[in-house]
Amino acid sequence: MTPREIYADHAATTRPDPEVVAAMLPYLEAGFGNPSSVHRRGESAREAVESARAAVAALIGAAPEEIVFTAGGSEANNLALKGALKAADLAAPGAPGRSRLIVSAIEHPSVLETARALEAEGRPLTVLPVDADGLVDPARLAEALGPDVALVSVMWANNESGTIQPIAELAALARAAGARFHTDAVQAAGKLPLRVDEAGVDLLSLAGHKFHGPQGAGALYVRRRTRLVPLLHGGHQERDRRAGTENLAAIVGLGLAAARAARWAESAEPARVDGLALRLLDGLADRVPGTRLRGPRVGRVPGLVNLGFDGVDGEAVLHELDLAGVTVSTGSACSAASPGPSHVLIAMGCSPEEAHASVRVSLGAANQEADVDRILSVLPPIIERLRELGHPARRTA
Repeated sequence: MTPREIYADHAATTRPDPEVVAAMLPYLEAGFGNPSSVHRRGESAREAVESARAAVAALIGAAPEEIVFTAGGSEANNLALKGALKAADLAAPGAPGRSRLIVSAIEHPSVLETARALEAEGRPLTVLPVDADGLVDPARLAEALGPDVALVSVMWANNESGTIQPIAELAALARAAGARFHTDAVQAAGKLPLRVDEAGVDLLSLAGHKFHGPQGAGALYVRRRTRLVPLLHGGHQERDRRAGTENLAAIVGLGLAAARAARWAESAEPARVDGLALRLLDGLADRVPGTRLRGPRVGRVPGLVNLGFDGVDGEAVLHELDLAGVTVSTGSACSAASPGPSHVLIAMGCSPEEAHASVRVSLGAANQEADVDRILSVLPPIIERLRELGHPARRTA
């Protein structure tokens, strides 16, 4: 008999809320329309898009006109980095100006790989280190800043360790130095209360599928008077910042998910979910010798813990748990095909062996104490069996 699935990989993606799906369906059927059309059907579609825009703006304390819809967090990150840096180039054509980019060493691949691609084109790049908890030291950013820096990008919360960065402090340093500040808030939006004005950020990325919205729908917050060169040309949608007919149904779903997430983030639910994660962590520490928490105990995204188990391969643990009906991951879903150790854990000071011996458990609103108790019943014997069978963490990247 197949065991009931326990889904504990909410950092990778979340199940679309049934109300979100129901709200989307009419726009895939009789309610279809092109928001750029001037007839009644187009006007109805445009009203739906603008209603969703207002809901996404409210989630982060922004104005609706500051929201640009994208196909997800990765596109939003690309638009932020490439668009802001190209705009900085245009501000000082033919003269030395602001061209350098600063990112942290633990950014999502959609930021790090974009930064490396820009560096390959001749863009100066500085990568900030982090400490053992995955935190960026504001003093290190202050040292790195200079009159040549156009943009700083540091994620609000990390997708592997859950570490929450001191975004307001980092953004204040960047802006005082004359640079723009971008944050990848894909793991934070819908889980933490976010207010862009209080944080002082100029650009912020989010993705709906991380908070029970549809996959393929995201947004970039662009503060007023922040210049941005679009990635896509050929249309005037999104106030000339992203060409292409809007994904109407997905945007409607994103808007409703954002409204629901705003209420959830301000409720007692995040604390409850994080209590489940700590119950799991403490239970494993009692039952499994050599259990390590990769990241801080306090100052994490609610429900996310990265766990290391001495002497075993995290991927083997993942597969054994999957057979037992428990879904977890070994790190970022976007880099799951990479054979190397997690760049996040390496940046936090882990050895390749330690990085390979880790799994990420990310709990969500649907999880209950019974789910944690089930994991605590099946995981310790899995670790013991793998150790007996000699499944050590891989030693090579």
